[in-house]
Amino acid sequence: MIADGVEDEEKWLAAGIAGLQQNAFYMHRALDSNNLRDALKYSAQMLSELRTSRLSPHKYYALYMRAFDELRKLEMFFKEETRRGCSIVDLYELVQHAGNILPRLYLLCTVGSVYIKSKEAPAKDVLKDLVEMCRGIQHPVRGLFLRSYLAQVSRDKLPDIGSEYEGDADTVVDAVEFVLQNFTEMNKLWVRMQHQGPAREKEKREKERSELRDLVGKNLHVLSQIEGIDLDMYKDTVLPRVLEQVVNCKDEIAQYYLMDCIIQVFPDEYHLQTLDVLLGAFPQLQAAVDIKTVLSRLMERLSNYAASSADVLPEFLQVEAFAKLNNAIGKVIEAQPDMPILGVITLYSSLLTFTLHVHPDRLDYADQVLGACVKKLSGKGKLEDNKETKQIVALLSSPLDKYNDIVTTLKLSNYPRVLEYLDTETNKVMATVIIQSIMKNKTRISTADRVEALFELIKGLIKDLDGDAHDEVDEDDFKEEQNSVARLIQLLHNDDPEEMFKIICTVRKHILGGGPKRLPFTVPPLVFSSLKLVRQLQGQEENPFGEEESTTPKKIFQLLNQASHLLQNCVQTYCLLTVESLSIIPAPELALQLYLQCAEAANDCDLEPVAYEFFTQAYILYEEEISDSRAQITAIHLIIGTLQRMHVFGVENRDTLTHKATGYSAKLLRKPDQCRAVYACSHLFWVDDQDNVKDGERVLLCLKRALRIANAAQQMSNAARGSTGSVTLFVEILNKYLYFFEKGNPQINVAAIQSLLELVTTEMQSDSSTPDPAADAFFASTLKYIEFQKQKGGAVGEKYEPIKAWPCIRSFADPVPAFEDPGNGGPVSVPKTLTNITNGKLSLKKNGR
Repeated sequence: MIADGVEDEEKWLAAGIAGLQQNAFYMHRALDSNNLRDALKYSAQMLSELRTSRLSPHKYYALYMRAFDELRKLEMFFKEETRRGCSIVDLYELVQHAGNILPRLYLLCTVGSVYIKSKEAPAKDVLKDLVEMCRGIQHPVRGLFLRSYLAQVSRDKLPDIGSEYEGDADTVVDAVEFVLQNFTEMNKLWVRMQHQGPAREKEKREKERSELRDLVGKNLHVLSQIEGIDLDMYKDTVLPRVLEQVVNCKDEIAQYYLMDCIIQVFPDEYHLQTLDVLLGAFPQLQAAVDIKTVLSRLMERLSNYAASSADVLPEFLQVEAFAKLNNAIGKVIEAQPDMPILGVITLYSSLLTFTLHVHPDRLDYADQVLGACVKKLSGKGKLEDNKETKQIVALLSSPLDKYNDIVTTLKLSNYPRVLEYLDTETNKVMATVIIQSIMKNKTRISTADRVEALFELIKGLIKDLDGDAHDEVDEDDFKEEQNSVARLIQLLHNDDPEEMFKIICTVRKHILGGGPKRLPFTVPPLVFSSLKLVRQLQGQEENPFGEEESTTPKKIFQLLNQASHLLQNCVQTYCLLTVESLSIIPAPELALQLYLQCAEAANDCDLEPVAYEFFTQAYILYEEEISDSRAQITAIHLIIGTLQRMHVFGVENRDTLTHKATGYSAKLLRKPDQCRAVYACSHLFWVDDQDNVKDGERVLLCLKRALRIANAAQQMSNAARGSTGSVTLFVEILNKYLYFFEKGNPQINVAAIQSLLELVTTEMQSDSSTPDPAADAFFASTLKYIEFQKQKGGAVGEKYEPIKAWPCIRSFADPVPAFEDPGNGGPVSVPKTLTNITNGKLSLKKNGR
């Protein structure tokens, strides 16, 4: 059926165009021969094609445009006729003899245009006559196009101020009256279309009406272009007349479109000065009208107007624009109790944007808008509609975008109350927006109260909200969210130690409830912020609580006592907090690193019990949680390195911790790892800047133990693969011997180093050894270092002089079973077992060789 109707319309349109073109041909021939009567005859027949009721508005428009083009040519002919002496008055009377009213009125409008141009009669009289005559066509489509033609031919002939058709003092009033009258009649015809035809074709008629709306709206555009319309005339005549027509038509499509036209075509300053009248019409509109969009566009235009120049802001204050808009929105919502939540949020979002542009310094206005929004949302529960949540995000993002400062936004008491209506996912999105704003603007949040308020806003990222614990989360998104929280924690700072400590406690309170997945991201930045505070307190030499003019020893001691008490309170309290925090992190390697960092901070503050507690927790974690062999290797070297730098421990505590570290080292899974960890422990017994930690014997014991483990590794390699493996471990131990020899350890003597040199040489020359270029290069570099130290001269050169590295260098370059002594030319035997390595106290035996 629909297809048949479309095909019929195409046929009717084709027939109409054919008839129009045929009559236009004869009209052109009459025009060429200056035959006025035939021209009028065929033009009337041509225009009769527009009398059809079979075409849809879209098809009718195509037919109308062809007739319009022909009428322009006819108008030019009428101008020529008047130049040739034909009376325009007679011509005006002549065209009214056309048989049908529609062609008659088209011809009358065409001649009327020429009549006005001739100035033989006042423009206002001709226009008044034309607009009244057009009432003869009451068919909606035909009448709309006829009046559109009248508006088109008369728009440049209105008696406006400065126009060549300007008349007496009331000429602008006449122009306005003509346009308003034409607008009113066109709107009536447009609305009448809705009520013609069966109810089942309602959607079709609405579509057709939408296609014709610009015909009506052009009248408002013409009104806005009349120069003589000042603010007073707009306020007293134009706007009330237009709004009266809009409200009285009681048609949703017309009301929405015409209100939008009013907002778009007239100047912003006119809207501002007539807010009372304009806003008063909104509650009177039909319930189905999309008021939120129209009103939002009005506020958007006013916001842009306010942003265009600071000079216009006093006008907004003068007319109390905010109060009027806020009141109007309330009335609109009351008048439409069924307005969707989306509409309510959209209205308040637009009002907030307006407020931030016009009154950026009035936080109470912004908070009032948010409060009104909360009031309307109360009892609605979490918003789940995607469009609604997006609008809430837009509403909450407005203060962030305007102020570029979360601190200012935190002053809005209703801001977090609006946030509560977001679902979990959107809450996270909003939290991310807030953090990104802080990062972008490098906002400084420096009080515990503001941190508390901020973390309430971003709680969607720092802990599981209701119903969120079991939701599947994309891992990459989760990591990005938590990394943003970690960066935020690093930005929190206050130069006042007491306030900074409060900030740290506030952050800790929030993040500890984040669950095991979040803690590895959020606890480390909190720990390092705390350690930064600790070192800040430790490094302060001046009064952190404020300066005083007079300083006495008593006051200095009081100050030191206060500072020390604050420092110890901070560190000791945080020790307990951190132990609790780190113990629940599901990442033992990370937790161990943080324990050791805290231990170092306590060491810097000379707080031995605190440092010992952290080491104790690190050891417990190592024993109970770290089982992977590679993780154990990394952990034990971290422990050794940290313990080596500690100076706060007494003899007993240090011995206890050192003994545990060496015990862990010897229990690693692989022999090479054991060896490296054991010789690393030698540094625990010899610390350069600590005179009380220089135990040469225990250093030697560690190195000997490392040698035995290296020897065992060689034996295991020989048993498993038939070769002794690399000598890298022996070279590494040799370097440790050289280090402690150079540092002045009396237990490391030339004999021990010489024996170890010969051992490495023998191992490298052995037929069962595995070639290892890296080990060869390492040993060569070690020998070169010995020679370099000799060449330095002085005490260092004298110390290294007894070490005979040259036969080893020659052997390394050209391996042979024995070396020749350069002194007597005889062979020199080289040690073949570890038994030869001696320091006069303890010898190592190599089994199975």
